[in-house]
Amino acid sequence: MKILITGASGQLGTEIQRQLKNGGSALGPVPERLKNAIVIPTDVQELDITDRDATIAFVRRHQPDTIISCAAFTNVDGCETDPEAAFQVNAIGASNLAQAAERINARLIHVSTDYVFRGEGDHPLDESEQIAPKSVYGKTKALGEAYVRDFCHRYFIVRTAWLYGYAGKNFVKTMVNAGKKFGKLEVVNDQLGNPTNAEDLAHHILKLAVSHDYGVYHCTGEGICSWYDFASEIIRLAGVDATVSPCTSAEYAAKHPAAADRPAWSALENRMLACTVGNEMRDWKTALADFFAHWTPEE
Repeated sequence: MKILITGASGQLGTEIQRQLKNGGSALGPVPERLKNAIVIPTDVQELDITDRDATIAFVRRHQPDTIISCAAFTNVDGCETDPEAAFQVNAIGASNLAQAAERINARLIHVSTDYVFRGEGDHPLDESEQIAPKSVYGKTKALGEAYVRDFCHRYFIVRTAWLYGYAGKNFVKTMVNAGKKFGKLEVVNDQLGNPTNAEDLAHHILKLAVSHDYGVYHCTGEGICSWYDFASEIIRLAGVDATVSPCTSAEYAAKHPAAADRPAWSALENRMLACTVGNEMRDWKTALADFFAHWTPEE
């Protein structure tokens, strides 16, 4: 099998490549059909997904069986200040990849986000829930999902949340570095969701890559916590001498007026995984502890 990965240098794209190279993850081996997969890693330097003609030509030239689309404009605050760039990458980029995949009958695995929902609720949201994004990031990702549905019939839309991994920037590394630097942290305790280890997400994406169970999936860590709970566990596992104090979203917004609104409720349910290829996503604390057991902090 030949797999094209966009956004290959990001934390998820890097993790997918690592598992394909190593033949598996902490959750188990990669599917048999992927053990000798040819991987075509791309980032914006090799492939600008906002350029429709270039994207179609690139995909036609390489003829991948599967495209895994990890490329996205994920800076939530940056999307608010530069909505045009967010639209180009998150919506038009998804459209171009979907059209390119359809022309060669390739599968498209498109990574999306919990931000497509309104951010309200009192129960984990499964794939049947209606989307209603509020932020520019959420709106452009929702439009990207729509384009994938419209232009490609062999698609998987995989929504995840609160993602962290060995490569790139993420909340875990930010908390560790800030704890070391300042000795005290203040983190919101009224926004709830599911921390997700990129290793777990990549493992499930590769299971989907060899299935025919097309559709929309949620793929997040098991268990619900607040950002404060998440940060507290990060500092504990890191062994950093720092205190973590809770605050409300309103208190945080007053101190950071330029920050975009974050969802108060981001908890997702992995129902489609459980009904198809199997839900092996670990409890968020277990997955986080495993991350720290293998992560070497950058000095």
